[in-house]
Amino acid sequence: MKPIFETSLAGIELRARGKVRDIYAAGDCLVIVATDRLSAFDYILPTPIPYKGRVLTALTIFWLELLRDIVPNHLVSADVGDYPKEFLPYREQLEGRSMLVRRAEMIEVECVARGYLSGSGWKDYRRDGRICGIALPAGLCESGRLPHPIFTPASKAQSGHDENISFEKVAKQIGDPLAGQLESLTLEIYARAAAYAETRGIVIADTKFEFGFVADKLVLADEVLTPDSSRFWPRDKYQPGGPQPSFDKQYVRDYLESVHWNKQPPAPALPAEVIEQTSNKYQEAYRLLTGRSL
Repeated sequence: MKPIFETSLAGIELRARGKVRDIYAAGDCLVIVATDRLSAFDYILPTPIPYKGRVLTALTIFWLELLRDIVPNHLVSADVGDYPKEFLPYREQLEGRSMLVRRAEMIEVECVARGYLSGSGWKDYRRDGRICGIALPAGLCESGRLPHPIFTPASKAQSGHDENISFEKVAKQIGDPLAGQLESLTLEIYARAAAYAETRGIVIADTKFEFGFVADKLVLADEVLTPDSSRFWPRDKYQPGGPQPSFDKQYVRDYLESVHWNKQPPAPALPAEVIEQTSNKYQEAYRLLTGRSL
């Protein structure tokens, strides 16, 4: 199946084009299309990853259904036949990689749950023993399991990296009641998802969620528990004390480091082997978690 780097829906308003997603106006709704673009070190690479957008969409839909008793979400339908009629001529571009969703007033906070010490959390911990102002026990190791999952929010950056911020800063930004609600929901969703993933052979080290309001109702929105928004580790290979093999784009990051890219544009193209291996990792995460193949 031919990968899609970007969509082209003539006559339909393109509301936004992010690093991965193209978002189109659909009356009172939006159509979100997950392309096969891949970003690394804050730059979009020129080489698409086959099936990546399909994995992101299918996994998000899977999790939204599994979690709907905890929190409502913005999904209307993933059946292109249900979309406004102007989208129907573009079924080939949309099928399997798009969602019709309610427009939501998004909360400008990345809601991050961490169950393991990795990534920016590990860097923060090594600096002062804290993550987002939360003091952690001394002597923890990289990729080690935390005593209990923690809520470590981040600011939503329009470009560049999101920045870890304290709960107090979130509360000041959006108010104590809503901040507390986001923390509670984030940790409850993470606990449900992490427990399920363990039964499927995957450790969810950390993940991020986005929430918004639809008609004054708080909903879970955007992508949910995908290899782009989470760290998925194979449970049978988990070994604390260093970096872990993963189902995300770490394989691509490692390749880019090996060729000594200076992390300035233009980003280098990926060789066929790296493209294939990355695509396989995304598809394997989907297969393990859902028991189905794309």
